[in-house]
Amino acid sequence: MRPVFIQLRCQPGKTYEVADEIYRREVASELYSTSGEYDLLLKVYIEDGVDVGKFINEKIANVPGVVRSLTTLTFKAF
Repeated sequence: MRPVFIQLRCQPGKTYEVADEIYRREVASELYSTSGEYDLLLKVYIEDGVDVGKFINEKIANVPGVVRSLTTLTFKAF
């Protein structure tokens, strides 16, 4: 499994609803509210061999209220 970090921009006033839905779907190991360009930061673990883009599209990006996402893949932990 590899950790992937995903930042989400939400429609104004929808951040808590988006966070609640992501929590309900049980896809994130960690979920934070953030300041700046994006509203939420998620840490998810994706099984080796799973298509990252498909995983994000099917489990995260389609949450009502999500406007944009930014995904950061990880390679090595130090």
